[in-house]
Amino acid sequence: MTTHQGKQRLSVTSEIGRLQTVLVHRPGREIDRMAPHMSDELLFDDILYGDRAREEHRRLSRLIGAVADDVLLLGDLLREVLAEADLRARVVDDIASRLGLDPELREMLSAANGDELTDHLVEGVRRAPADQRPDDFFHLPPLPNLLFQRDPAVVIGDKVMLGSMATPARLREPLLLSIVFHAHEELRGSDVVFERFEPHFGRVRSTAHPRPSIEGGDVIVVREDMILVGASIRTARRTIEELAAALRESGSSVHTVLVVELPHQRSCMHLDTVFTMISEHECLVYEPVILEGGVEQAAVYDLSVDAESKGGMVYRPKVSLLAALAEHGLDLEPVLCGGSDPITQQREQWTDGANAFALAPGVILLYERNVRTAEELSRKGYEIVGEDDILLGRAEVNLDKTRGKKYAVLLKGHELSRARGGPRCLTMPLRREPL
Repeated sequence: MTTHQGKQRLSVTSEIGRLQTVLVHRPGREIDRMAPHMSDELLFDDILYGDRAREEHRRLSRLIGAVADDVLLLGDLLREVLAEADLRARVVDDIASRLGLDPELREMLSAANGDELTDHLVEGVRRAPADQRPDDFFHLPPLPNLLFQRDPAVVIGDKVMLGSMATPARLREPLLLSIVFHAHEELRGSDVVFERFEPHFGRVRSTAHPRPSIEGGDVIVVREDMILVGASIRTARRTIEELAAALRESGSSVHTVLVVELPHQRSCMHLDTVFTMISEHECLVYEPVILEGGVEQAAVYDLSVDAESKGGMVYRPKVSLLAALAEHGLDLEPVLCGGSDPITQQREQWTDGANAFALAPGVILLYERNVRTAEELSRKGYEIVGEDDILLGRAEVNLDKTRGKKYAVLLKGHELSRARGGPRCLTMPLRREPL
């Protein structure tokens, strides 16, 4: 593939710098094709109402576009890349060999034009009616999780980490992101420093060389020199070490990696389900996991390379995540997801009350259903604004005119929230202004 530099210069050195370019994926027929029996396999708790989810996503994109210079749609990028026949052939060969696709499906993909191939790779390939069984409708299953663009790739500084997905349902996603980062005119030439793909999910073949597993929801870019990574049900410690080594070897400015050992349960599937940055001095947290003394408090380690052991990794335990950040000069005031009541904390963490997405320092997006979280933000000086107020012109979040004010924009997102992912999960920043 070509190595000419793309038009977008990647730069993400914080979670909160003013957003300039972001990548999202508007859900298509892939969520309409989920039958109820596929929910567990595809990591959903329910099937979604597609038209409502798409409308909610369009509104999200409009709100983001009020601040960002560019809101890129993954589907559009894929269609533009796959319009080139020679590249399309190479993509089919690569994906078919990596995923071990059968000859019939490979031939079907090879015969498709650019639009058709994009649809096949995202929406899946249905079996012919005569071949369908109640528990198996697809030659190639759909990718309903692709709307969560945070997970299959992450921009860290000016470099890209492609995810090594923890479940078979999401294997294909980083392959699609790899296509646009390597070949699209906007992004080609991006410095992809971590790209581990392993398709096998069977018996563990080697404890010395386990299957890699890391997803973007566990990676938080705190500062130019520091990232947090959650060790979770989706991200393995060993793979965090590999990422840290890859960043070091690539000349990345990241020198500090804090590892947050999360409870291994679905409610805490990624670090960003319990912790997100919302301003230069504030973070949104799920108290039981993040704060010192919490009933499920996460263990935190400062991960560093041991020069004496020729690249071996050393874990230095810390009192808590906020204490570790303070040691590195970042004092953050926690804002409690769900307020102080344990029941509302659990309920709103489940509905992504801790998963805020910052458009700029102190300007965040959050689901409106997380009422107690919004009340906590209001007590911390955030003006609470409904999405309708902005979209219908009744209110304005003008960052140039209101510098220093803080806003929490509440998204309806009732259908999107049922997919178990919040505003941060739905967005992958490619470029932010430095703080």
